[in-house]
Amino acid sequence: MLFNDFCYAWKEALKGLYRNRWLSLASIGVVVVTLLMLGLFMLVSLNINFITTSVKDQVEIVVYVADDATAAEREELHALLSKNEALDEVRFVSRAEALQRLKAQLGNLLEGYDLDAENPLPDSYEIQTSLPEAVPEVAQELEGYPAVESVYYGRGVVENLFTVTNALQWVGLFLMIGLAITAVFLIAHTIRLTVYLRGREITIMKYVGATNWFIRWPFVLEGLILGFWGAILPLAALYFIYGAAVDWVVSNNLLFLNLLPVEGAMLELAKYLLPLGIGLGILGSAFSMGRFLRV
Repeated sequence: MLFNDFCYAWKEALKGLYRNRWLSLASIGVVVVTLLMLGLFMLVSLNINFITTSVKDQVEIVVYVADDATAAEREELHALLSKNEALDEVRFVSRAEALQRLKAQLGNLLEGYDLDAENPLPDSYEIQTSLPEAVPEVAQELEGYPAVESVYYGRGVVENLFTVTNALQWVGLFLMIGLAITAVFLIAHTIRLTVYLRGREITIMKYVGATNWFIRWPFVLEGLILGFWGAILPLAALYFIYGAAVDWVVSNNLLFLNLLPVEGAMLELAKYLLPLGIGLGILGSAFSMGRFLRV
């Protein structure tokens, strides 16, 4: 009996979609346009978060070791850095390695200079913190360690960078929430309109003795189908739009725009847009029938 009811519900849902195909297409169109706008803004927000996180991860502290530091002081410094739980990565850079880096960077500019005879560069430690925002506080702490000549992390620039990136993330979050709420109302009211236009059909079924769920199931399945296609179509469109945008960035060598890979971005969108479209379709159909079932 349950299987027969299930088959009947699907049959009536498909018949209802066909009988009201223009209204169904209009409903799908509203869902598509709304979720497409939401998806575009989500892509922008996801990439802002990805870029800001990448920038934060590149912030590091350089601790320069004093030339006159004793071996004991150097060992104590190394031990303190190794035990510091706020540090995620500590890498020792010898003065010889620092010189090789300088030669690779400046190339021919250093011809004629015998830097190997008397290396002017100090030993140092390149440090990344577990929490990028903690860089200024950690740098201040490291200045008090033994054998430390100076600490560099881009004072002033780093603080401004974190302020800007945090502001961008908060603005993106609030705008995305606002657009998501707008999408919920638009989709719910559109689906509710399709139910209202078939109110007489629902009322007649109620008068002839049909149960509420017997009446409701075909409409719920209609909402599921409308919501599903209303989510799939914008996801397909966003796949091609975002893929073209990533290809354009790569072809124009805009390497500073470190965008999310297409597959990763679309998986993130699908996690939100697909359940949102289907859920709104089902809920919009189910709850919009309440007034017609109370007869």
